[in-house]
Amino acid sequence: MEEKARQLRNHKRMATGLFLLMLLIYICCIYALKHFAYSWIGYVRAFSEAAMVGALADWFAVTALFHHPLGIPIPHTNLIEKRKQSIGDNLGNFVVSNFLTSGNIRPYIQKLSVSKYVSSWLSSERNQHLLVEEAAKLLQSIISKLDDKQVISFLAKKGADLIEAIPLHQVVANGLQYFLNQKEHEKLLTLLAAKIKEYIGQNENIIQEKVKEESFFFVPKFVDNKLAEKISSGLVRYFDDIEKDKEHRVRKEVEQQLFQFVNDLKNLPKWELALKQMSGNLLNEESLMRYAEDVWASVKKTLNTELSVNDSALQLYFRKTVSDFTANLENDVVLQQRIDEWIRVTAYKYILRNTHAVSTLISNTVGNWKGRDLSHKLELEVGKDLQFIRINGTLVGGLVGLLIYTVTQLIS
Repeated sequence: MEEKARQLRNHKRMATGLFLLMLLIYICCIYALKHFAYSWIGYVRAFSEAAMVGALADWFAVTALFHHPLGIPIPHTNLIEKRKQSIGDNLGNFVVSNFLTSGNIRPYIQKLSVSKYVSSWLSSERNQHLLVEEAAKLLQSIISKLDDKQVISFLAKKGADLIEAIPLHQVVANGLQYFLNQKEHEKLLTLLAAKIKEYIGQNENIIQEKVKEESFFFVPKFVDNKLAEKISSGLVRYFDDIEKDKEHRVRKEVEQQLFQFVNDLKNLPKWELALKQMSGNLLNEESLMRYAEDVWASVKKTLNTELSVNDSALQLYFRKTVSDFTANLENDVVLQQRIDEWIRVTAYKYILRNTHAVSTLISNTVGNWKGRDLSHKLELEVGKDLQFIRINGTLVGGLVGLLIYTVTQLIS
């Protein structure tokens, strides 16, 4: 900034010095014409006189852009400071209209090849470790900043919504249907029949006691015992048949009842309502909040532990994923093309969709600058080159004045 200010001062001095030189020449010519009769002096005077006029005119024009000439508030001067908002609007529109057009952006977007750069950067094992470490730190930072109450409330609400959305009667019915289709109920019936048979065989005395309790007083004891023995052995044989005979009538009846129960679960509204009420009683709001709190505490603790330990399962998984992705990106040309194409299309759409934001940014930035600051910034940037207008105005004005004086002398 200081260097630009120094250059601006030097060029101003050059342009002003040239004006003062023309003034000195003009004064010398006036003096010489009073004492000498050389015709060439008139030509020199005409050149210097017109040069001064050109220098003053261009000095006024250049100065009026950034200041009031000589501090006098002449109308239509100090233009930049007065019209900064208009300048900002026009500059923003100019940039958008002439630079951020589809035709201008597309050639640069088509040259984007991010996949090669990413592949090259990730090919270094050090960079892969750096990426995993920074990702772990970022995730830890995000987790630490989460509001536990909000997360727990969110989990509980989503759990309630999920439970409400699940047709529990259909889920239970489908589970039982699968159980029956896989013939798992036959194994259960076999096991139950065997256990009942075993229980009866081991507890004949209980049957004897029951028979005695229900028997008449005049029936002899040996008859009760014989009857109890017959009942026990009959039951054992009956359940032995159920256990061993896969086509037993009882098995078929139980299977039929189970299939009927599955059908009722699917189609009868009473079961849908009953299971909803049961789930509502078991998973009420208080229970869901408690479960969500436990789940989040466990997940948070696990994630923090896994993310903070370098050789944890999660970090090792991250590293393997990054390594596999790097290998695929280096060798899979189709993947490279897909990634680059996605980035190009996304960048192209994003830029074109937000060109108005660029215009607004430029307009607001310029509009928010102080008028004096904006004028000073622009003068530092272009003021040096504008001083050449003053220099050229001096020389061109002098030549025009000389030409007019010469033509006048020829025709007079």
